[in-house]
Amino acid sequence: MRQTLLDILRDRNTSTVDFRMASDKLAQLIATDIAAPSEEVVLIPILRAGIALLHSFMQCFQSARVGFIGVQRDRQALPVLYYENLPALSKTDAIIILAPIIATGGSTLITLEKLTQSGGSPENITLVGMVAAPEGLEAIRQAFPAVEVKVSAVDQGLDDRKYIVPGLGDFGDRYFGC
Repeated sequence: MRQTLLDILRDRNTSTVDFRMASDKLAQLIATDIAAPSEEVVLIPILRAGIALLHSFMQCFQSARVGFIGVQRDRQALPVLYYENLPALSKTDAIIILAPIIATGGSTLITLEKLTQSGGSPENITLVGMVAAPEGLEAIRQAFPAVEVKVSAVDQGLDDRKYIVPGLGDFGDRYFGC
């Protein structure tokens, strides 16, 4: 089932409607796999693409608090923080970062730094995604080895523009239709 959904997401000819449907189904499957070790769950979508996962996770974790981190790539593909709105965090909160695509890991690293500076504990943070590059996963493991990472697929790597190969295109653009 997951592979079929990933195949739909990877297909360049998939319509926005079908892309959203496949993404939402995959997000539901991922959300049901997460076992939060605490009753206090905090969902943190990384804007903008992470919003696509939020609804499915809010259905599974109905009493979760939600915070937002906005990170975008600059012209050199380096992450730049542009927005932050986090709830109060404690070391015991189960924090789930929502990032459909993990390429270089830069956006996630900024998010993890902000979460730990705000009181979150790496041991209680889970990063979830749909597709990741080995380079991004390694960068996250090096900086935050205690963070649990759950992704549906690990692709070959990054191209010279720092996009995942084979990847599935710009997730946010495809999901939001722009």
